Order: sequence, then C-alpha cells, then structure tokens
Amino acid sequence: MTQCAWVNPASRENAEYHDTEWGVPVHDDIRLFEMLILEGAQAGLSWETILKKRENYRAAFKGFDPAKVARFTEKDCERLMANEGIVRNRLKIASAVKNARAFLAIQKEFGSFDRFLWNFAGGTPVTPRYASIKEIPVRDELSDRISKDLKKRGMSFVGSTIIMAYLQAVGVINAHTVDCFRHDEVLRHA
Repeated sequence: MTQCAWVNPASRENAEYHDTEWGVPVHDDIRLFEMLILEGAQAGLSWETILKKRENYRAAFKGFDPAKVARFTEKDCERLMANEGIVRNRLKIASAVKNARAFLAIQKEFGSFDRFLWNFAGGTPVTPRYASIKEIPVRDELSDRISKDLKKRGMSFVGSTIIMAYLQAVGVINAHTVDCFRHDEVLRHA
C-alpha cells in the first residue's frame, strides 16, 4: 500500500499515526485540544519526536483536559520543566496553559471548540487532491484566518504554519496525496 511520502516506514509510531489517525476528521474537544498542544510543542522539532513523547504528554497534561490544564500554576509549570518525558521549553509549557484558558473561552462562546473550528471550513473537510507532497502548502488562506483568530483570542504557538499542520492532523484538510491509500479512506470518516 502506498503511503504519503513523509511517512518513515522504519518508525512504527510514525507509520501507525499516518495509517490510523492523521487526517481523520476529529470532532472531540479533548482530542482537538491535545493536537493543538502537540502541534505547538512540535514547532522546530520533528513530529516523530512528539509522537514518541505523546504518552508522557498525556500524563503530564492531565489527559489533555483543558479545564485541568487551565488551572496549572507556576509551580505546575516548574514541575513540567523538570519532566524529561516532554519537550522542556518554558514558552511552550506556558503556552499550553494560556491556550487552555483561551480554549475554554472559545468553548463557552461557541458551545464547543469543534463548532468553532469546523465553522471555518463550512462544517466539512477541505479535500484538495495533491499529487505529491511538494504541492502541499505550509500555510494557506484558511490557516491564516484561523491563526489570526486564535491569536486574537490570546493563544500562542498558533502561527499559520502550525495551524496548517493542525488542520491536516485533525482532518479539516485532507492532505493525504491521491496515491496514498488513506486519501479516500479518511473521506469516509467525514
């Protein structure tokens, strides 16, 4: 079976993530928050690094419950800075807490983060037909709009490039190349 060219077949985590999760439309707020935090943590690093630390992140960030993360104190942030199982970057850790608070405000305003996010795409996945990964933009008008809105709401580590990766990860944009066996499969999840 042909996979997207970015998949490292030597990495079980990477291949499994691509084959089962990446690009599948997500409508669960906890999962949407998880991916938002992980994509921000990935900035400047490989996604494979984050995948290997994912379970540590789940434990450190209380199952990615935004209400629990929003209550983290400076003491909690210091504890996380000592956690070798996650990326120990003070700005990224502080951002996760700040983003959790903004995430809760969005949930309150829109009823769910899911509703907020998917409204940008008209409620259905954007389905470009990329022939190769070279055609996939690192940002576009949609990621620009969402990034700008999230920043206005007080979030950080949500630049347009990070948001583009996020949109692809949670299935708002189906960025599987047309030769990939998952391209058509993820459309059935929509």
